[in-house]
Amino acid sequence: RVMKSATIPPPRAAAVHPRPRLSTSASSALVLSSIVLAALPRASLAFAPPGGFRRAAASAVAASASRPSSSSSSSSSSSSLLRAELTDRQLQFWEDVEDGLDDVAKVYEKRGLDIERIRAFGKSARGETPPPVGSGPGHQPSEEHVEGLEARPFWDASSDAENFPWAAELEAKSYVIRDEFESVLGAGDGLFAGDSAWQSKVMGGGWSAFRLQRLGVWNVENCKRFPKTYELLRSLDIPLAVRGVCFARQAPGSGVAPHSDGRNFILTSHLGLRVPDGCWIKCGDEERTWEEGKLTTLDTSFEHSTGNPTEGERHVLIVDFWHPGLTEAERAALELVYDLRNRFESGEVPFRTPRSKSKQEGE
Repeated sequence: RVMKSATIPPPRAAAVHPRPRLSTSASSALVLSSIVLAALPRASLAFAPPGGFRRAAASAVAASASRPSSSSSSSSSSSSLLRAELTDRQLQFWEDVEDGLDDVAKVYEKRGLDIERIRAFGKSARGETPPPVGSGPGHQPSEEHVEGLEARPFWDASSDAENFPWAAELEAKSYVIRDEFESVLGAGDGLFAGDSAWQSKVMGGGWSAFRLQRLGVWNVENCKRFPKTYELLRSLDIPLAVRGVCFARQAPGSGVAPHSDGRNFILTSHLGLRVPDGCWIKCGDEERTWEEGKLTTLDTSFEHSTGNPTEGERHVLIVDFWHPGLTEAERAALELVYDLRNRFESGEVPFRTPRSKSKQEGE
């Protein structure tokens, strides 16, 4: 999932949405025969069901459940009603996901690993099962949910070598990142800019980022500005997840409003780089601060918020990574799902009539 060369390679042709790289063991088997890559105009695709679908789905399930029927027929009927709410494009996406998951399962079944929790994740994301329920104060998991993962607002990553074998070394060598960051920041060339209109709406106008990695792919040009940081992160073999790695700035007198990212299978570490006294971060019902050179690790499926009431800027390095409760097979399966999602949303996957619709029309 990271570049293997000791130096940063030349930039490759830019892609609208670069795709995450799958693990070597899985990628050779992930042949999605239904996907034909093509350069198409950007298409809009809602990954989860569109707004309001949950309410409609719940009504459909309730109506179905009220009818007398056998357990198996009731389950099948509910699933069909829920699937009927998906657009043809969404049905196509989920059919391709299931094809890919079948290939992932074949790779790992020889090692005794299964991906049943990821298949259940698909059912949840499609609205075929009830929404997940939070496990404690402030826990707000979304439909993109993996059952059975431990949920807590904060994790002490640097003291937990079993789950986070890279964390203590990252803290020990944090001076490499801090020194390089201060050097680049001191050049005064406008390192930070608003990440996007959406990001500003969610994170507030005082938050901005400089991304080193996004959606599983390193940004070559940005990494050239931070070669030591890039090499250190690459060397630690952190199980980086689909969201990425970035430097984040919080302007004086600003904060991020309470919100949940929803996905319970990704954890986030903030490495403190420049933290004025008085800055805070709240996750669930627990409030902490950052420490320079130390990791603050949280589960952002809990409602969380931040504040910088000081007159100085707060800077951290944000690293998103897979929850340690996921198996290798489950990580590979999730990588496939989000890789495919990016390809659909960028218009790389041509439209085809969903197989389920073709079958119905042929009957």
